[in-house]
Amino acid sequence: MPISEEHKNTLTIASNTFESYKSDKMKNLITLLLILSVFGTIAGAQTKSINSTPELKEASPEEAGISPERLARIDQMCEEAVASDDLPGIVALVARDGKIVLWKAYGMADNQAGRKLQRDDIFRIASQTKAVTATAVMMLWEEGRFQLDDPISKYITEFKNPQVLYTFNPADSSWTGEPANSEITIRQLLTHTSGIGYGFIDNVEHMRMIYHKAGIIDAFTTEDIIIEENIKKLALLPLHFHPGSKYRYSLGLDVLGYFIEVVSGLPFDEFLKTRIFDPLGMNDTRFYLPEDKAGRLVAVQHKTDGHWEKYPVTSYDTDYPVKGAKRFFSGGAGLSSTAKDYAVFLQMYLNGGEYNGVRLLSRTTVRSIMGNQTGDLWGGDEKHYGLAFGVVTPEGQDKGGIGSAGTFDWGGYFNTQYFADPQEGVIGILMKQTQGDVNDQTGWKFRQLVFQTIDD
Repeated sequence: MPISEEHKNTLTIASNTFESYKSDKMKNLITLLLILSVFGTIAGAQTKSINSTPELKEASPEEAGISPERLARIDQMCEEAVASDDLPGIVALVARDGKIVLWKAYGMADNQAGRKLQRDDIFRIASQTKAVTATAVMMLWEEGRFQLDDPISKYITEFKNPQVLYTFNPADSSWTGEPANSEITIRQLLTHTSGIGYGFIDNVEHMRMIYHKAGIIDAFTTEDIIIEENIKKLALLPLHFHPGSKYRYSLGLDVLGYFIEVVSGLPFDEFLKTRIFDPLGMNDTRFYLPEDKAGRLVAVQHKTDGHWEKYPVTSYDTDYPVKGAKRFFSGGAGLSSTAKDYAVFLQMYLNGGEYNGVRLLSRTTVRSIMGNQTGDLWGGDEKHYGLAFGVVTPEGQDKGGIGSAGTFDWGGYFNTQYFADPQEGVIGILMKQTQGDVNDQTGWKFRQLVFQTIDD
């Protein structure tokens, strides 16, 4: 692979340094390690693809085989959802075959501040972070750094000898455990079958109490804490069940965020920036926003006495992307992004791991990511769970309204949704920012309406 000018310059400096310190063996060794480090960075950089798909661009519906009249039904649905006060604001994006045919904002970004929503505004994508983290894991897997069925304790020793919850005392949140039947694997962390829980959103109260007592950060925070500290505390807590025996939505992707730091030697945020976001041009996707982008962050709102108001500080502050210590990089829920940026990420998957001449993943790896990794543990016949997404089955396709077999999807805690259909080349993204009870029917309606637009 060609060496960039930046790397050439670094190598020149390292070489010159090496020459100037020949007499000092220790300094020679340090410099040699620097040179090897530079070559290691180059080897791990993104590769150019033999294939080069075009960037995601706006086009007329007709160019993408989409009916303009049928597309207008989506526009009307979003307009009505805001006009009826069911939602404060929506950004909707529809693309097909690499062409954006709808990208529009409806309503308000902040009702109290009187700020209208813009289509390139930035949203907290919460659990949509998980697919990004899983992608980073699989990129390192492609480099031969580990096997998916390796125990995580091989890389984070605190996870050695996990315990499954046996007894719990609600008086002081103390507990006893029994030895797990097996170690937790990387694959189980990816597929939410590790037995780890999810703190404040866990539906088992005593596990919430145990996590709270241990001071576990579940997703986002303004506190001065790093993921290493959080994950090493999490590793000492009991599991819901023996690894691999059940499915339970979990902090497994947060564990893998720290795992990426251990394996790559880079801070997690820097790995995502240099290995995924910069190569794809996802310039508005970050854990924390710089000052010049902070004004584009959409307010999280809830309805109070019939009015949309900013969600108050509870166990977390919704302003976490723009305030506080800005040091906690949650692999399961920490990112903020735009509809367009996330569409680019999904387009990379529709392209089999490549975007605009840059290959992040082999199409063979994408095939494995989309495969059924949990058997019957996830439940239901409409979808199975892969290594990063829920994936529509043939039975789900035949029921209608959710896409072709192979359509992959997920969403986020603050009311965001996405899906992408490889057979039809379709991407659908809805960005909203709400908490509490809302009369929101846009999720299922949008998905159903996107597929009825196809007209080729």
